[in-house]
Amino acid sequence: SNHQCTVDWIIADMLAIRQNALGHVRYVLKDGLKWLPLYGWYFSQHGGVYVKRSAKFNEKEMREKLRAQMKAETPMYLVIFPEGTRYNPEIPKVIADSQSFAEKEGLAILKHVLTPRVKATHVAIDSMKDYLDAVYDVTVAYEGTVDHKGQRKLAPSMTEFLCKECPRVHIFIDRIELKDIPEEQMYMRRWLHERFEIKDKLLIEFYDAKDSKRRNKFPGKSVHSKLSLKKTLPSLLFLGGLTASMLLTESGRKLYVKTWIYGTLIGCLWVSIKP
Repeated sequence: SNHQCTVDWIIADMLAIRQNALGHVRYVLKDGLKWLPLYGWYFSQHGGVYVKRSAKFNEKEMREKLRAQMKAETPMYLVIFPEGTRYNPEIPKVIADSQSFAEKEGLAILKHVLTPRVKATHVAIDSMKDYLDAVYDVTVAYEGTVDHKGQRKLAPSMTEFLCKECPRVHIFIDRIELKDIPEEQMYMRRWLHERFEIKDKLLIEFYDAKDSKRRNKFPGKSVHSKLSLKKTLPSLLFLGGLTASMLLTESGRKLYVKTWIYGTLIGCLWVSIKP
């Protein structure tokens, strides 16, 4: 998938819950996120794969983590954001550096996405080629992220998204058979960039189409996917009730605070020893 904001993580969950697979989502995450209070440890224990960029990338460690998941015969959606960081219109230097790199390497220059990095994608597909059903190329666009001058704005933050400041999320999905993906990293790199060229064309049409009727939509027949309350309400009631019951009593509040403090310390220690 392309990557713009924290909400992108939730998009993966939105797709998974519609396939009754919410508990099976695994992420490839940048290494710095392992220090997130509680969540860094949680993602690690839940099969998340932390990776460092460029020369510090540890291929062996990633392969071992994926093999452990396969050995356990864990059904999963492994989510990768190959750009390696968010596309942020307010940080033009990152976009310019990405475009300069593509030009230097003789690759097509992309406007609405960054030049993808192939290492993690190659390791994932190569390690799991006998385990995967397919690869899903997911392109995400957030409606209402263009200003009055037609310039793209920052994608919504989690708070803005939850407060409905983003009218709609548009998701374009393309299912790719493994036989259509090159195995060698050199050729996969070209293939991955071509996939991002397709994303870029979709997003150019979405954001920049001269005909206003073609903006804010992807080509083809769209499906408005509603989610029934029975899939979300039980979890909300359970977690909300559990949290509220803790916060309503003095002893519960102390336990809540201690869980965050000591859980964070133990979690950071754990991921530093066993990432």
